[in-house]
Amino acid sequence: MTSSEETTSTRPYLIRALHEWCCDNNLTPYLTVAVDNSVQVPREYVNDGEIVLNVGLNATTSLHLGNDYIEFKARFSGVVRDIMIPVNQVLAIFARENGQGMAFPKVDRRVEMGIPKSSGGYLQAPDEAGALTAAETPGVARLASVQAGADTESAGSPMKPKQIKKKDIRPTLTRIK
Repeated sequence: MTSSEETTSTRPYLIRALHEWCCDNNLTPYLTVAVDNSVQVPREYVNDGEIVLNVGLNATTSLHLGNDYIEFKARFSGVVRDIMIPVNQVLAIFARENGQGMAFPKVDRRVEMGIPKSSGGYLQAPDEAGALTAAETPGVARLASVQAGADTESAGSPMKPKQIKKKDIRPTLTRIK
């Protein structure tokens, strides 16, 4: 049996599986990404060091969910931008419509590079599958709980959740004449 240091991460496989599940069920997959210098995203949409991206097939072009990077093109305010995200920077993948998905522990880049942790470290201890629930991950819980009533600027743009009230849980259709 090989040690855990020799095996590849399960994160990219789980991201691909949940992306496929969302698409198969006509749901919109969203990624929550921790932004640092290794992430190529429009910085003007980053909020509290995180960005939420629509990675649905209708919102992206040339989507590649690789083992090391997630790459695609998306429109932000009508301008096509190249997006490149290291897989270890993905904090969660979830369906916009119902919040179902998976949250991942934040990877400490210092530990990855062999630098000892000074203090802090990981957000929470992961469960046996190596994932955190949205409720256990700061910043992800508020995004994963957003229901179908959330507003988005355009396809591929970060989600801008509105204040959800008890009566807003169900999706509504507004007729414009």
